[in-house]
Amino acid sequence: MINDSRIRRPAPTRRPVPGRRSGTVRRALGALTVVAAALVGASLVSAPAHAGPPNRTPQLSEVFNGFVIGTFQHGRMADAHEAITPLLRTDPFYREPTLSGDEKPGTLLKARKVAVQFLGFRPGDVDAYKIMYVTTKLDGSPDISTGLIMIPRDGRDNADRTVVSYQMANDSVGGNCHPSAMWTGSDPMDGASWSALGPLAQLFGKGYAVVMSDVGNNGDPNPHGVFAGKYNARTSLDAVRAAFSVRDAGLSATAPIGMFGIAGGGVGTGHALEMKDEYAPELNVRAAVLEGMVSNYRNFIATADGSVGSGFAMATLLGLEPAYPDMRIDDHLTPAGRKVADYYRTQCQTPAYFTLPMVPLRTLFKGDRSPANIKSFQRAYRDNLMGRGTPAKGVRTLIASCGADDSPMSLVPAADSRRLARAWRSRGARVDYQPTDCSMVRFITDAYGWGTDLFGMQTVDWLAANLKR
Repeated sequence: MINDSRIRRPAPTRRPVPGRRSGTVRRALGALTVVAAALVGASLVSAPAHAGPPNRTPQLSEVFNGFVIGTFQHGRMADAHEAITPLLRTDPFYREPTLSGDEKPGTLLKARKVAVQFLGFRPGDVDAYKIMYVTTKLDGSPDISTGLIMIPRDGRDNADRTVVSYQMANDSVGGNCHPSAMWTGSDPMDGASWSALGPLAQLFGKGYAVVMSDVGNNGDPNPHGVFAGKYNARTSLDAVRAAFSVRDAGLSATAPIGMFGIAGGGVGTGHALEMKDEYAPELNVRAAVLEGMVSNYRNFIATADGSVGSGFAMATLLGLEPAYPDMRIDDHLTPAGRKVADYYRTQCQTPAYFTLPMVPLRTLFKGDRSPANIKSFQRAYRDNLMGRGTPAKGVRTLIASCGADDSPMSLVPAADSRRLARAWRSRGARVDYQPTDCSMVRFITDAYGWGTDLFGMQTVDWLAANLKR
Protein backbone atom coordinates (compact mmCIF):
# COMPACT_ATOMS: atom_id res chain seq x y z
CA MET A 1 0.00 0.00 0.00
CA ILE A 2 1.08 3.61 -0.49
CA ASN A 3 2.35 4.92 2.83
CA ASP A 4 1.60 8.58 3.48
CA SER A 5 2.51 8.43 7.16
CA ARG A 6 6.19 9.26 6.72
CA ILE A 7 5.69 12.96 5.94
CA ARG A 8 8.47 14.91 7.57
CA ARG A 9 7.43 17.66 9.94
CA PRO A 10 8.81 21.09 9.10
CA ALA A 11 11.67 22.33 11.25
CA PRO A 12 10.71 24.88 13.96
CA THR A 13 10.91 28.47 12.77
CA ARG A 14 11.12 31.79 14.57
CA ARG A 15 7.79 33.24 15.55
CA PRO A 16 6.87 36.10 13.17
CA VAL A 17 6.11 39.59 14.38
CA PRO A 18 2.29 39.99 14.71
CA GLY A 19 0.76 41.76 11.75
CA ARG A 20 3.75 41.16 9.48
CA ARG A 21 4.34 38.28 7.10
CA SER A 22 7.41 37.98 4.98
CA GLY A 23 7.19 36.87 1.34
CA THR A 24 8.69 33.54 2.37
CA VAL A 25 6.05 33.03 5.06
CA ARG A 26 3.25 33.98 2.68
CA ARG A 27 4.54 31.55 0.08
CA ALA A 28 4.88 28.82 2.72
CA LEU A 29 1.34 29.38 3.94
CA GLY A 30 0.08 29.31 0.39
CA ALA A 31 1.88 26.05 -0.28
CA LEU A 32 0.52 24.53 2.92
CA THR A 33 -2.99 25.57 1.91
CA VAL A 34 -2.60 23.84 -1.46
CA VAL A 35 -1.22 20.70 0.18
CA ALA A 36 -4.00 20.68 2.76
CA ALA A 37 -6.63 21.06 0.07
CA ALA A 38 -5.06 18.22 -1.92
CA LEU A 39 -5.02 15.95 1.13
CA VAL A 40 -8.63 16.72 1.92
CA GLY A 41 -9.59 16.03 -1.70
CA ALA A 42 -7.66 12.78 -1.70
CA SER A 43 -9.34 11.73 1.54
CA LEU A 44 -12.72 11.96 -0.15
CA VAL A 45 -11.64 9.03 -2.30
CA SER A 46 -9.16 7.11 -0.19
CA ALA A 47 -11.06 7.12 3.09
CA PRO A 48 -12.70 3.70 3.57
CA ALA A 49 -16.25 5.04 3.90
CA HIS A 50 -17.85 1.61 3.66
CA ALA A 51 -14.82 -0.57 4.11
CA GLY A 52 -14.19 -4.04 5.31
CA PRO A 53 -10.66 -4.79 6.52
CA PRO A 54 -7.73 -2.88 5.00
CA ASN A 55 -5.94 -4.69 2.21
CA ARG A 56 -2.91 -6.70 3.19
CA THR A 57 -0.47 -8.99 1.43
CA PRO A 58 -1.37 -12.63 2.17
CA GLN A 59 1.23 -14.93 3.66
CA LEU A 60 2.42 -17.92 1.67
CA SER A 61 0.64 -20.20 4.14
CA GLU A 62 -2.65 -18.54 3.19
CA VAL A 63 -2.03 -19.20 -0.49
CA PHE A 64 -0.70 -22.73 0.00
CA ASN A 65 -3.48 -23.38 2.48
CA GLY A 66 -4.62 -26.78 3.71
CA PHE A 67 -7.05 -27.27 0.86
CA VAL A 68 -4.46 -26.38 -1.79
CA ILE A 69 -1.88 -28.73 -0.26
CA GLY A 70 -4.54 -31.43 -0.41
CA THR A 71 -5.09 -30.84 -4.14
CA PHE A 72 -1.41 -31.69 -4.69
CA GLN A 73 -1.53 -34.70 -2.41
CA HIS A 74 -4.69 -36.09 -3.97
CA GLY A 75 -3.97 -35.06 -7.57
CA ARG A 76 -2.00 -36.78 -10.32
CA MET A 77 -0.20 -36.08 -13.55
CA ALA A 78 -2.34 -36.54 -16.65
CA ASP A 79 -1.50 -39.47 -18.88
CA ALA A 80 -0.22 -38.78 -22.40
CA HIS A 81 -3.66 -38.85 -23.98
CA GLU A 82 -5.17 -36.55 -21.35
CA ALA A 83 -2.33 -34.06 -21.64
CA ILE A 84 -2.18 -33.90 -25.42
CA THR A 85 -5.87 -34.02 -26.39
CA PRO A 86 -6.75 -30.46 -25.22
CA LEU A 87 -3.80 -29.10 -27.20
CA LEU A 88 -4.81 -30.66 -30.51
CA ARG A 89 -8.38 -29.60 -31.16
CA THR A 90 -11.37 -27.76 -29.83
CA ASP A 91 -13.73 -29.79 -27.67
CA PRO A 92 -16.96 -30.81 -29.51
CA PHE A 93 -18.77 -29.47 -26.45
CA TYR A 94 -18.55 -26.01 -28.03
CA ARG A 95 -20.81 -26.90 -30.95
CA GLU A 96 -23.83 -24.62 -30.60
CA PRO A 97 -27.44 -25.77 -30.70
CA THR A 98 -29.97 -23.73 -32.65
CA LEU A 99 -31.83 -21.23 -30.48
CA SER A 100 -35.58 -20.80 -30.77
CA GLY A 101 -35.31 -17.17 -29.74
CA ASP A 102 -37.54 -17.66 -26.70
CA GLU A 103 -34.73 -18.61 -24.32
CA LYS A 104 -34.17 -16.23 -21.42
CA PRO A 105 -30.68 -14.90 -20.62
CA GLY A 106 -28.92 -17.34 -18.34
CA THR A 107 -30.71 -20.38 -19.75
CA LEU A 108 -28.43 -23.41 -19.44
CA LEU A 109 -28.06 -25.16 -22.80
CA LYS A 110 -25.71 -27.93 -21.69
CA ALA A 111 -23.21 -28.83 -19.01
CA ARG A 112 -20.57 -31.50 -18.68
CA LYS A 113 -18.38 -32.53 -15.80
CA VAL A 114 -14.70 -32.12 -16.68
CA ALA A 115 -11.29 -32.52 -15.06
CA VAL A 116 -9.31 -29.44 -14.11
CA GLN A 117 -5.88 -29.68 -15.73
CA PHE A 118 -3.00 -27.23 -15.56
CA LEU A 119 0.47 -27.88 -17.00
CA GLY A 120 -0.44 -31.54 -17.29
CA PHE A 121 -1.40 -31.84 -13.59
CA ARG A 122 -4.89 -32.76 -12.45
CA PRO A 123 -5.45 -31.41 -8.93
CA GLY A 124 -7.51 -33.47 -6.54
CA ASP A 125 -10.57 -32.34 -4.61
CA VAL A 126 -11.93 -29.98 -7.29
CA ASP A 127 -15.14 -30.63 -9.21
CA ALA A 128 -15.56 -28.73 -12.48
CA TYR A 129 -18.24 -28.29 -15.12
CA LYS A 130 -18.13 -26.75 -18.56
CA ILE A 131 -21.33 -24.86 -19.27
CA MET A 132 -23.00 -23.40 -22.36
CA TYR A 133 -25.75 -20.85 -21.84
CA VAL A 134 -27.78 -18.07 -23.41
CA THR A 135 -26.68 -14.47 -23.03
CA THR A 136 -27.41 -11.16 -24.74
CA LYS A 137 -25.59 -9.14 -27.38
CA LEU A 138 -25.31 -5.37 -27.15
CA ASP A 139 -28.25 -4.98 -29.53
CA GLY A 140 -30.46 -7.10 -27.27
CA SER A 141 -30.51 -10.21 -29.45
CA PRO A 142 -29.72 -13.63 -27.93
CA ASP A 143 -26.22 -15.04 -28.06
CA ILE A 144 -24.39 -18.09 -26.76
CA SER A 145 -21.50 -18.11 -24.32
CA THR A 146 -19.59 -20.82 -22.52
CA GLY A 147 -17.89 -20.88 -19.17
CA LEU A 148 -16.59 -22.97 -16.30
CA ILE A 149 -17.63 -23.78 -12.75
CA MET A 150 -15.01 -24.97 -10.24
CA ILE A 151 -16.03 -26.15 -6.77
CA PRO A 152 -13.70 -27.27 -3.98
CA ARG A 153 -14.53 -30.72 -2.66
CA ASP A 154 -14.01 -30.17 1.06
CA GLY A 155 -16.94 -31.90 2.76
CA ARG A 156 -19.25 -28.88 2.72
CA ASP A 157 -22.74 -28.95 1.24
CA ASN A 158 -22.62 -27.16 -2.11
CA ALA A 159 -26.04 -25.64 -1.42
CA ASP A 160 -24.46 -23.67 1.42
CA ARG A 161 -21.52 -22.31 -0.57
CA THR A 162 -20.82 -18.73 -1.48
CA VAL A 163 -20.39 -18.25 -5.23
CA VAL A 164 -17.79 -15.94 -6.75
CA SER A 165 -17.93 -14.72 -10.33
CA TYR A 166 -14.23 -14.54 -11.13
CA GLN A 167 -13.28 -12.78 -14.34
CA MET A 168 -9.62 -13.31 -15.15
CA ALA A 169 -7.07 -10.95 -16.65
CA ASN A 170 -7.77 -12.74 -19.91
CA ASP A 171 -7.31 -10.41 -22.87
CA SER A 172 -7.32 -13.07 -25.58
CA VAL A 173 -9.12 -12.16 -28.81
CA GLY A 174 -8.54 -15.56 -30.43
CA GLY A 175 -10.71 -18.64 -30.05
CA ASN A 176 -9.99 -21.54 -27.68
CA CYS A 177 -8.08 -19.20 -25.34
CA HIS A 178 -10.66 -18.76 -22.61
CA PRO A 179 -11.24 -20.12 -19.09
CA SER A 180 -13.22 -23.26 -19.89
CA ALA A 181 -10.39 -24.40 -22.19
CA MET A 182 -7.52 -22.84 -20.23
CA TRP A 183 -8.32 -24.70 -17.00
CA THR A 184 -8.95 -28.03 -18.70
CA GLY A 185 -5.58 -28.37 -20.41
CA SER A 186 -5.53 -25.94 -23.33
CA ASP A 187 -3.28 -22.87 -23.60
CA PRO A 188 -1.14 -23.91 -20.59
CA MET A 189 1.37 -21.06 -20.71
CA ASP A 190 -1.01 -18.12 -20.84
CA GLY A 191 -0.20 -15.41 -18.32
CA ALA A 192 -3.88 -14.96 -17.46
CA SER A 193 -4.10 -18.38 -15.85
CA TRP A 194 -0.80 -17.95 -14.02
CA SER A 195 -1.99 -14.67 -12.56
CA ALA A 196 -5.19 -16.37 -11.34
CA LEU A 197 -3.50 -19.22 -9.46
CA GLY A 198 -3.04 -17.27 -6.24
CA PRO A 199 -6.52 -15.74 -5.99
CA LEU A 200 -8.15 -19.07 -6.89
CA ALA A 201 -6.12 -20.83 -4.19
CA GLN A 202 -7.39 -18.30 -1.65
CA LEU A 203 -11.00 -18.54 -2.83
CA PHE A 204 -10.97 -22.34 -2.79
CA GLY A 205 -9.37 -22.27 0.66
CA LYS A 206 -12.40 -20.32 1.87
CA GLY A 207 -14.75 -22.89 0.34
CA TYR A 208 -16.14 -20.69 -2.44
CA ALA A 209 -17.49 -22.01 -5.72
CA VAL A 210 -16.01 -20.09 -8.67
CA VAL A 211 -17.82 -19.31 -11.93
CA MET A 212 -15.94 -17.99 -14.98
CA SER A 213 -17.37 -16.72 -18.25
CA ASP A 214 -15.58 -17.24 -21.57
CA VAL A 215 -17.19 -13.98 -22.79
CA GLY A 216 -18.65 -15.75 -25.80
CA ASN A 217 -18.30 -19.29 -27.07
CA ASN A 218 -14.72 -20.43 -26.50
CA GLY A 219 -14.96 -22.67 -29.58
CA ASP A 220 -15.85 -19.82 -31.94
CA PRO A 221 -12.80 -19.29 -34.21
CA ASN A 222 -13.79 -15.70 -35.00
CA PRO A 223 -12.33 -12.78 -33.00
CA HIS A 224 -13.89 -12.48 -29.56
CA GLY A 225 -15.32 -9.23 -28.19
CA VAL A 226 -13.72 -9.68 -24.78
CA PHE A 227 -13.22 -5.94 -24.27
CA ALA A 228 -16.84 -4.93 -24.91
CA GLY A 229 -17.57 -4.21 -21.27
CA LYS A 230 -21.36 -4.39 -21.38
CA TYR A 231 -21.26 -7.66 -23.31
CA ASN A 232 -18.63 -9.04 -20.93
CA ALA A 233 -20.90 -8.01 -18.05
CA ARG A 234 -23.92 -9.83 -19.44
CA THR A 235 -21.98 -13.03 -20.06
CA SER A 236 -20.65 -12.88 -16.49
CA LEU A 237 -24.07 -12.42 -14.89
CA ASP A 238 -25.63 -15.06 -17.14
CA ALA A 239 -22.86 -17.53 -16.32
CA VAL A 240 -23.85 -17.33 -12.65
CA ARG A 241 -27.51 -17.78 -13.55
CA ALA A 242 -26.64 -20.83 -15.62
CA ALA A 243 -24.43 -22.27 -12.88
CA PHE A 244 -27.43 -22.49 -10.57
CA SER A 245 -29.16 -24.71 -13.13
CA VAL A 246 -26.39 -27.34 -13.17
CA ARG A 247 -28.11 -30.00 -11.10
CA ASP A 248 -24.99 -32.02 -10.30
CA ALA A 249 -23.20 -28.90 -9.00
CA GLY A 250 -25.94 -28.38 -6.42
CA LEU A 251 -25.40 -24.65 -5.92
CA SER A 252 -28.19 -22.58 -4.40
CA ALA A 253 -29.74 -19.70 -6.36
CA THR A 254 -30.05 -17.79 -3.07
CA ALA A 255 -26.34 -18.09 -2.28
CA PRO A 256 -24.35 -14.96 -1.46
CA ILE A 257 -22.50 -13.90 -4.60
CA GLY A 258 -19.21 -12.08 -4.89
CA MET A 259 -17.76 -10.61 -8.06
CA PHE A 260 -14.02 -10.36 -8.69
CA GLY A 261 -12.65 -8.84 -11.87
CA ILE A 262 -9.05 -8.07 -12.69
CA ALA A 263 -7.64 -6.14 -15.66
CA GLY A 264 -9.68 -7.18 -18.72
CA GLY A 265 -12.00 -9.14 -16.45
CA GLY A 266 -12.45 -6.07 -14.28
CA VAL A 267 -13.98 -4.22 -17.22
CA GLY A 268 -16.83 -6.71 -17.39
CA THR A 269 -17.24 -6.83 -13.62
CA GLY A 270 -17.44 -3.04 -13.37
CA HIS A 271 -20.12 -2.84 -16.02
CA ALA A 272 -21.94 -5.77 -14.40
CA LEU A 273 -22.27 -3.71 -11.23
CA GLU A 274 -23.78 -0.87 -13.21
CA MET A 275 -26.37 -3.05 -14.98
CA LYS A 276 -27.01 -5.76 -12.38
CA ASP A 277 -30.17 -4.27 -10.86
CA GLU A 278 -31.84 -3.97 -14.25
CA TYR A 279 -30.38 -7.01 -16.00
CA ALA A 280 -30.18 -9.61 -13.20
CA PRO A 281 -32.03 -8.27 -10.14
CA GLU A 282 -32.60 -11.73 -8.69
CA LEU A 283 -28.88 -12.43 -8.14
CA ASN A 284 -27.82 -12.01 -4.51
CA VAL A 285 -24.64 -10.03 -5.24
CA ARG A 286 -23.20 -8.66 -1.99
CA ALA A 287 -19.65 -7.56 -2.70
CA ALA A 288 -17.34 -6.91 -5.64
CA VAL A 289 -13.63 -6.32 -6.19
CA LEU A 290 -12.17 -4.47 -9.16
CA GLU A 291 -8.41 -4.77 -9.54
CA GLY A 292 -6.39 -2.95 -12.18
CA MET A 293 -9.36 -2.53 -14.51
CA VAL A 294 -9.73 -0.02 -17.34
CA SER A 295 -12.57 2.42 -16.72
CA ASN A 296 -11.67 4.68 -19.67
CA TYR A 297 -10.43 2.95 -22.83
CA ARG A 298 -9.35 6.11 -24.58
CA ASN A 299 -7.10 7.06 -21.66
CA PHE A 300 -5.73 3.52 -21.48
CA ILE A 301 -4.91 3.42 -25.20
CA ALA A 302 -3.17 6.79 -24.98
CA THR A 303 -1.16 5.71 -21.91
CA ALA A 304 -0.21 2.18 -22.98
CA ASP A 305 0.69 3.21 -26.53
CA GLY A 306 4.47 3.09 -26.90
CA SER A 307 4.98 1.35 -23.54
CA VAL A 308 5.55 -2.26 -22.53
CA GLY A 309 1.80 -2.61 -23.02
CA SER A 310 1.54 -1.53 -26.66
CA GLY A 311 0.49 -5.03 -27.69
CA PHE A 312 -2.30 -5.05 -25.12
CA ALA A 313 -3.51 -1.67 -26.36
CA MET A 314 -3.68 -3.13 -29.87
CA ALA A 315 -5.49 -6.22 -28.56
CA THR A 316 -7.98 -3.97 -26.79
CA LEU A 317 -8.96 -2.37 -30.07
CA LEU A 318 -9.37 -5.76 -31.74
CA GLY A 319 -11.39 -7.05 -28.76
CA LEU A 320 -13.80 -4.13 -29.08
CA GLU A 321 -14.40 -4.41 -32.82
CA PRO A 322 -16.61 -7.56 -32.80
CA ALA A 323 -19.18 -5.61 -30.79
CA TYR A 324 -18.51 -2.30 -32.57
CA PRO A 325 -18.06 -3.16 -36.26
CA ASP A 326 -18.27 0.53 -37.17
CA MET A 327 -14.69 0.85 -35.91
CA ARG A 328 -13.52 -0.71 -39.21
CA ILE A 329 -10.03 -1.06 -37.83
CA ASP A 330 -8.51 -2.51 -41.02
CA ASP A 331 -9.44 0.65 -42.92
CA HIS A 332 -7.08 2.61 -40.69
CA LEU A 333 -4.11 0.23 -40.63
CA THR A 334 -0.96 0.28 -42.72
CA PRO A 335 -0.01 -2.99 -44.47
CA ALA A 336 2.29 -3.81 -41.54
CA GLY A 337 -0.45 -2.95 -39.07
CA ARG A 338 -2.88 -5.20 -40.91
CA LYS A 339 -0.52 -8.15 -40.59
CA VAL A 340 -0.17 -7.54 -36.86
CA ALA A 341 -3.95 -7.29 -36.47
CA ASP A 342 -4.62 -10.45 -38.47
CA TYR A 343 -2.16 -12.33 -36.26
CA TYR A 344 -3.55 -10.94 -33.00
CA ARG A 345 -7.12 -11.83 -33.94
CA THR A 346 -6.27 -15.54 -33.89
CA GLN A 347 -4.04 -15.64 -30.81
CA CYS A 348 -4.14 -16.08 -27.06
CA GLN A 349 -2.58 -13.24 -25.11
CA THR A 350 0.66 -15.11 -24.26
CA PRO A 351 3.03 -14.70 -25.97
CA ALA A 352 1.33 -12.80 -28.81
CA TYR A 353 0.44 -9.56 -27.10
CA PHE A 354 3.92 -9.12 -25.66
CA THR A 355 5.39 -8.70 -29.17
CA LEU A 356 5.09 -4.90 -29.48
CA PRO A 357 6.90 -3.50 -26.42
CA MET A 358 7.73 0.21 -26.80
CA VAL A 359 6.32 0.30 -30.36
CA PRO A 360 4.28 3.48 -30.95
CA LEU A 361 0.97 2.27 -32.36
CA ARG A 362 0.73 5.26 -34.70
CA THR A 363 3.43 3.56 -36.79
CA LEU A 364 0.84 0.84 -37.57
CA PHE A 365 -1.93 3.28 -38.48
CA LYS A 366 -2.28 5.35 -41.62
CA GLY A 367 -1.28 8.98 -41.35
CA ASP A 368 0.83 8.31 -38.28
CA ARG A 369 -2.33 8.69 -36.18
CA SER A 370 -2.76 7.57 -32.58
CA PRO A 371 -5.66 5.10 -32.26
CA ALA A 372 -6.79 7.06 -29.21
CA ASN A 373 -7.85 9.86 -31.54
CA ILE A 374 -9.35 8.05 -34.55
CA LYS A 375 -12.91 9.30 -35.00
CA SER A 376 -14.59 5.96 -35.76
CA PHE A 377 -13.23 4.50 -32.50
CA GLN A 378 -14.81 7.12 -30.25
CA ARG A 379 -18.26 5.52 -30.00
CA ALA A 380 -16.72 2.34 -28.61
CA TYR A 381 -14.67 4.36 -26.14
CA ARG A 382 -17.70 6.35 -24.98
CA ASP A 383 -19.96 3.31 -24.70
CA ASN A 384 -17.44 1.56 -22.45
CA LEU A 385 -16.76 4.52 -20.18
CA MET A 386 -17.34 3.24 -16.67
CA GLY A 387 -18.84 5.43 -13.96
CA ARG A 388 -21.81 6.84 -15.85
CA GLY A 389 -24.19 4.13 -14.65
CA THR A 390 -25.78 3.56 -11.26
CA PRO A 391 -24.04 0.81 -9.29
CA ALA A 392 -26.10 -2.04 -7.88
CA LYS A 393 -27.90 -1.25 -4.64
CA GLY A 394 -26.54 -2.88 -1.53
CA VAL A 395 -23.33 -4.12 -3.17
CA ARG A 396 -20.13 -3.10 -1.43
CA THR A 397 -17.35 -2.49 -3.92
CA LEU A 398 -13.59 -2.34 -3.54
CA ILE A 399 -11.46 -0.59 -6.14
CA ALA A 400 -7.82 -1.62 -5.78
CA SER A 401 -5.63 -0.27 -8.55
CA CYS A 402 -2.15 1.23 -8.70
CA GLY A 403 -2.13 4.42 -6.65
CA ALA A 404 0.37 6.23 -8.86
CA ASP A 405 1.80 6.10 -12.36
CA ASP A 406 5.23 5.09 -11.11
CA SER A 407 5.97 1.73 -12.69
CA PRO A 408 6.33 0.23 -16.19
CA MET A 409 3.32 -1.88 -15.21
CA SER A 410 1.20 1.23 -14.54
CA LEU A 411 -0.63 1.06 -17.85
CA VAL A 412 -3.95 2.27 -16.48
CA PRO A 413 -3.88 5.92 -15.36
CA ALA A 414 -4.20 5.95 -11.56
CA ALA A 415 -6.47 8.98 -11.68
CA ASP A 416 -9.10 7.02 -13.64
CA SER A 417 -9.76 4.69 -10.69
CA ARG A 418 -10.13 7.62 -8.33
CA ARG A 419 -12.56 9.28 -10.73
CA LEU A 420 -14.58 6.07 -10.89
CA ALA A 421 -14.77 5.87 -7.10
CA ARG A 422 -15.94 9.47 -6.89
CA ALA A 423 -18.54 8.98 -9.64
CA TRP A 424 -20.01 5.89 -8.02
CA ARG A 425 -20.01 7.41 -4.56
CA SER A 426 -21.79 10.47 -5.88
CA ARG A 427 -24.72 8.17 -6.74
CA GLY A 428 -24.77 6.56 -3.32
CA ALA A 429 -22.64 3.49 -4.06
CA ARG A 430 -20.75 1.92 -1.22
CA VAL A 431 -17.21 2.09 -2.56
CA ASP A 432 -13.93 1.47 -0.77
CA TYR A 433 -10.87 2.74 -2.66
CA GLN A 434 -7.62 1.13 -1.46
CA PRO A 435 -4.75 1.87 -3.86
CA THR A 436 -1.84 -0.46 -4.38
CA ASP A 437 1.85 0.49 -4.34
CA CYS A 438 3.00 -0.64 -7.79
CA SER A 439 6.22 1.38 -7.72
CA MET A 440 9.58 0.07 -8.86
CA VAL A 441 10.90 0.80 -5.37
CA ARG A 442 8.47 -1.73 -3.97
CA PHE A 443 9.26 -4.18 -6.78
CA ILE A 444 12.94 -4.03 -5.76
CA THR A 445 12.36 -4.14 -2.00
CA ASP A 446 9.29 -6.42 -1.80
CA ALA A 447 8.85 -8.41 -5.00
CA TYR A 448 6.47 -10.90 -3.34
CA GLY A 449 4.13 -8.18 -2.09
CA TRP A 450 4.38 -6.29 -5.37
CA GLY A 451 3.47 -9.37 -7.40
CA THR A 452 0.66 -10.68 -5.19
CA ASP A 453 -0.94 -7.23 -5.05
CA LEU A 454 -0.71 -6.93 -8.84
CA PHE A 455 -2.84 -10.09 -9.06
CA GLY A 456 -5.37 -8.81 -6.52
CA MET A 457 -4.53 -11.33 -3.81
CA GLN A 458 -4.51 -8.61 -1.14
CA THR A 459 -8.24 -8.04 -1.68
CA VAL A 460 -9.58 -11.53 -0.90
CA ASP A 461 -9.94 -10.91 2.85
CA TRP A 462 -11.93 -7.77 2.08
CA LEU A 463 -14.20 -9.74 -0.24
CA ALA A 464 -14.70 -12.50 2.34
CA ALA A 465 -15.54 -10.01 5.10
CA ASN A 466 -18.16 -8.28 2.97
CA LEU A 467 -19.72 -11.53 1.77
CA LYS A 468 -20.49 -12.54 5.36
CA ARG A 469 -22.76 -9.62 6.17
